[in-house]
Amino acid sequence: METKSVKQVDEEAQARVEIWNYVFGFTPMAVMKCAIELRIADVLESHGGAMTLSHLSAALDCSSSVLHRIMRYLTHRRIFKQMSTSQESEISYVQTPLSRLLISNGENSMAAFVLMESSPVMLAPWHKLSATVLMNGTSSFEAAHGEHIWKYTAENPGHSKLFNDGMACHARLAMSTILDQYPEAFNGIRSLVNVGGGDGTALHVLVKACPWIRGINFDLPHVVSVAPKCDGIEHVCGDMFELVPKADAAFLMWVLHDWSDDECINILRKCREAIPEDKGKVIIAEAVMDVELGEDEDKYRDVRLALDMVILAHTEKGKERSMREWEYVINGAGFTREGDRWIDEGEEDKYTDVCLALDMVMLAHTEKWTIEEWEYVVKAAGFTRFTVRRIQATISVIEARP
Repeated sequence: METKSVKQVDEEAQARVEIWNYVFGFTPMAVMKCAIELRIADVLESHGGAMTLSHLSAALDCSSSVLHRIMRYLTHRRIFKQMSTSQESEISYVQTPLSRLLISNGENSMAAFVLMESSPVMLAPWHKLSATVLMNGTSSFEAAHGEHIWKYTAENPGHSKLFNDGMACHARLAMSTILDQYPEAFNGIRSLVNVGGGDGTALHVLVKACPWIRGINFDLPHVVSVAPKCDGIEHVCGDMFELVPKADAAFLMWVLHDWSDDECINILRKCREAIPEDKGKVIIAEAVMDVELGEDEDKYRDVRLALDMVILAHTEKGKERSMREWEYVINGAGFTREGDRWIDEGEEDKYTDVCLALDMVMLAHTEKWTIEEWEYVVKAAGFTRFTVRRIQATISVIEARP
């Protein structure tokens, strides 16, 4: 029997550890969902300081022994922090920057997005991922639920609300980041149509920051019908494949990654028809898969790759695109490329895993695109000029002009 070196033994041991982590990879999402449903972060925030296990379990009306196990895991993951108290036998907990993102109605809360992605409806397609790889034309979502995600959402009000709330959560955070890092994108715009704008959250943030802009929130009838009224925003229902309302600019955020190149080109052409030929533009906020950063700087790489998996799991033909793929689509829509300009966050890209997971969601539900793929789609849609600016982890802003 061949004797293994110390290095080989260590590598095999580490490999087993990694496989064990994959085996239980569902655990972080499931326990985080539990924390949100129990409203642990809400209770700690209302308390205003450290809270003992006994007080926390009493406030939640649950078993302290079971809660202790949940909190032990959450503190290990640094979602909450465990504190020592004057009574050595008593454990207490406090909030962390991460746990504050789980407060139900917090300004920067991501709770709704977690609840959407961890719902049984959105998790079921992941069990059909191999079927998507083997069966051309059938998405994981359709294999799991018998119909594509958009039809299912339109027919199921409960899931529609969960989906809209999750998208509103992302829209609020992403639009705030865009306005903070690239406010000049909206200079000179008097009217803007948000194509696939959901419940209008992104426009609400935009109009509040730029009150001179008249917003048009454009989405499907079942989405617009439950959108809240907001000053400066008109809700319009329709089909973006048929006609887009006219405005100085069209804005699409996390919309095109749900669709194939040809479908994206069609959407962008409709947007091109809706804007002025001389000074109109289309603003696209999407992930770009091949953002060129050093390995140490790209802390969002895993997030982007995960995002592509999300698209693969949840859509029929969607994907995250590379710059070249974006260029193809934008040019196909009649726009041209002016150059690439990125906004550097000054940090490594911590969202890489999220983007990859998102691509898997799109595989079960569609697919994620690289910069080359985005270039392909934009060019094919007939656009002649476009620029790309990196805003944050999973978002870059692409501006396309006739």
